[in-house]
Amino acid sequence: MTPAVKAIRVKRIARELGFDRLRIVRAGPVRNARYYRDWLAAGYAGSMRYLHRNTDCRADSSHILPGARSIICAALSYRRATEKDRLPSRVAARTAGGTAGVGMPPAVPTGRVAQYVRGPDYHLVLRQRLGVLVDHMRAEIDEPFDARVCVDTAPLLERELAAAAGVGWIGKNTLVIDPALGSFLFLGEVVSTLELAPDEPATDHCGTCTRCLDACPTRALVAPYQMDASRCISYLTIEHRGEIPADLRDGIGEWVYGCDVCQDVCPFNAKAPPAHDAEIVREYIPSRLELPQLARLTPGDYKRLVRGTAAGRATRAMWQRNAEIALRNGAERSAGTPSNAT
Repeated sequence: MTPAVKAIRVKRIARELGFDRLRIVRAGPVRNARYYRDWLAAGYAGSMRYLHRNTDCRADSSHILPGARSIICAALSYRRATEKDRLPSRVAARTAGGTAGVGMPPAVPTGRVAQYVRGPDYHLVLRQRLGVLVDHMRAEIDEPFDARVCVDTAPLLERELAAAAGVGWIGKNTLVIDPALGSFLFLGEVVSTLELAPDEPATDHCGTCTRCLDACPTRALVAPYQMDASRCISYLTIEHRGEIPADLRDGIGEWVYGCDVCQDVCPFNAKAPPAHDAEIVREYIPSRLELPQLARLTPGDYKRLVRGTAAGRATRAMWQRNAEIALRNGAERSAGTPSNAT
C-alpha cells in the first residue's frame, strides 16, 4: 500500500469519526521552531515555566516517538451557534446552588466564559476519538506501526504542525485559522511510524486586516503574529497563579475564564458555521456566570462548576479572584472610574 493510499484511508476514517479537518505532515524539524525559542527568550511565556522544557522535542517532532515518520493533525470545530446571556436553569445548579435562570434579575452582574471550556473536556474527547482513529487504522492498514496520541500536553508545536500540514494558517492572533471553519478549533495529533503522503502547507489569508490586534483589551498582541502571553486575558485568568498586575485588571473587563475577543472580531469566524459535533457543543458551563456567586465559591460549588470540563485548570481561588476583578471593573465603570486607578 503506497503512502498516498494509506493517507486517503486515514482521511476517510477521520471523516467517518466526525473530525472536521485531518491533514498530514512529515515528522522531523519543525518550520519556524526558531520563532518559539525567540518567543521564550522575550519573556512572553510569563510564568508558564513548563513551556521552557523539552525545547528540542518541540523543534523536532520526530523526537516524540522513536521511528516517527508522519504526524496526523486533526481539528474539531467548537464554535457555538449563539451566545446565551442568561443562565439556563439546568446549568445554574452547578454553581453555588444558584436560582439564576430565565427569571434572573437583569441587575445581577455576570462574567463571561470563553467558548472552548463550556463543553466537555476537549482533552478527553479528542484523545478518545484519536485513539479510535488509530484502532481503525490498524484494522485497515495491513502494516505494523507505532503511534502516539497527543492532545495539548505533549511537547509539540501543534499550531506550527497544523499550519505545515494544511489544517489552516497561523493568523495575526497567533491561532490556527481555517478559511471555512475559522479559528474556534480543537487540535490533536497522532505521531506515527507509518509513512503517509504529506499535505501542502496552508496559505496565509490575513492580508492587511488588524482587527484582532486593534481589539485586544490588554494589548497582548504586540505585533502581527506576536503574542505576549503574559498580557493575555486567557493567561491571566487561567494560567497565572498570583495577583494580576494592576495595570492589566481593567482590560480583563467581565471575563472570568479565558477570552474570545481576538476570535470574535475575526472575519473568518464571522462567516464560519457553528460546530456540528453534538458531543463538543454540549453545554456544561453557560456563557455567563453570576459574579457574586463566583466570588464566594465554596469547594463544593467549585467541584460542581468544573466537573467534566477543562475549567479545573484554574483553581477555586483563581475563579474567585477573577470574579472579584470583574465585579470591581463593572462597579468602577458604572462610576466612571478606571479599575486600575489608585
